[in-house]
Amino acid sequence: MKRIITFGTFDVFHVGHINILERAAALGDFLIVGVSSDKLNFSKKNRYPIYNEDDRKKIISSMKFVDEVFLEESLELKLEYIKKYNADILVMGDDWEGRFDWVKPACKVIYLPRTPSISTTEIIEVVKAIK
Repeated sequence: MKRIITFGTFDVFHVGHINILERAAALGDFLIVGVSSDKLNFSKKNRYPIYNEDDRKKIISSMKFVDEVFLEESLELKLEYIKKYNADILVMGDDWEGRFDWVKPACKVIYLPRTPSISTTEIIEVVKAIK
């Protein structure tokens, strides 16, 4: 059985999230998703997510092609998560291209193209502008 792992914040859930998760799932038999904690998101983006970590985990868990979800506490723990969940392939969006090549001794790394013209940050900015 080929186990796939991926990570993300998955805030303000949109079709781009569905696309990357669906494509990641198609690469194997079991999809594990690490959802960034609120604290980790703040450290990366200097803002908290719109939806809290429990809600985001519930949203991701409800998807039919996601088999397991956990809370990602640190970017530096990627290798430990890969080992803990016995992942064969790490899948990330291509905006992270090359940034996780250091885990290649433990598993294959695939960077998938993001869905064009959609991102949570853009959605948030559009909503702010409407006010």
